[in-house]
Amino acid sequence: MAVLLYYPLVKPPAEVLHQALLYWDGIATVVPRAPEVYEAAVSPELKDLRDRSLYTPLRFGAESMDVLDDPDFGSVFHGSRTSQVLREELRRLAAGPDRPRVPAPPDAFLYVSKLCSWLEHELLVLGLAERSGHRFRTLAVPSEVQQLIIGVLARELAADGPVPYVPYTDHPDAYALSLRPSREQRLTAYQADLGAFLPVPAPGTPTVDVLAFRDRYVDERHRLMRALHRLLGDLRRDYEHPADVLAELRREIDESVRDYRAAAKSSRTAWVERSVTVTVGLTAAAAEVVQPGLGWVLAPLGGIALNVATREIRPLSRARDSHDFSYLHRVRQTLT
Repeated sequence: MAVLLYYPLVKPPAEVLHQALLYWDGIATVVPRAPEVYEAAVSPELKDLRDRSLYTPLRFGAESMDVLDDPDFGSVFHGSRTSQVLREELRRLAAGPDRPRVPAPPDAFLYVSKLCSWLEHELLVLGLAERSGHRFRTLAVPSEVQQLIIGVLARELAADGPVPYVPYTDHPDAYALSLRPSREQRLTAYQADLGAFLPVPAPGTPTVDVLAFRDRYVDERHRLMRALHRLLGDLRRDYEHPADVLAELRREIDESVRDYRAAAKSSRTAWVERSVTVTVGLTAAAAEVVQPGLGWVLAPLGGIALNVATREIRPLSRARDSHDFSYLHRVRQTLT
């Protein structure tokens, strides 16, 4: 499986953390480079999970973006196509009629030690940031600017990191900014809500209980995620026939959902379903075949209706034939 890469904040909400522990190989977030800021920004719970190899703090610095304590991660950002695109997007924001401004009081910040030197300079010159009086060096920025920058970094890490990362956010604006249409490059994507397939323990459940469930039901968890990611991957490859893809995988998904629900029920824990939208980017060839704006209700899978729709997207980072998945977590929930 892959590691869930949460953005735009350092500390994910409890339900996102629990979902990462249940359905992925762990969680990662982008953290400040300065050690003293890192110590303050990363919670004791995340540090404990890091000691268990279930949390990965990611950073980028003056010349590169890298994994803490991993000198082999390499440079994937400075001087790349992504840095050029980010410059262009920031200048477009600064020159636009609806130029975002830092509110008073500020509602979004960026740790300076998260930023490359050129990016800090660019934000200040464009008037998209102000130095704050925080004891740790931070820039006050409009929330749109914060979400744009961290969203781009998350997507770049997911594409070029040493392990498979899955971009995941609970901020709809950050999600939209990283998948925004542009006249430069447009791709077609499928979108589906997998939230009903991926329940999490109800609010207030201790993380230690989630870890116990994770360890006890390894096979059931892995089987469910393999089936769902196979579905998403097959939709990418056989984009002209989504109903056929579903029919082929129906038995595998039905059985994995049934087994996972049985495991969840035996845990005697209240479970919650939250909306989780996944965007499955397709290749450029699919854009000429699959019509954006079409939708299907493909049901039932494990007794759950799966809605699949198409839309146009353009990742802010460079377009790739091997486009990754991106997830949007929403707060809507129903108790099970």
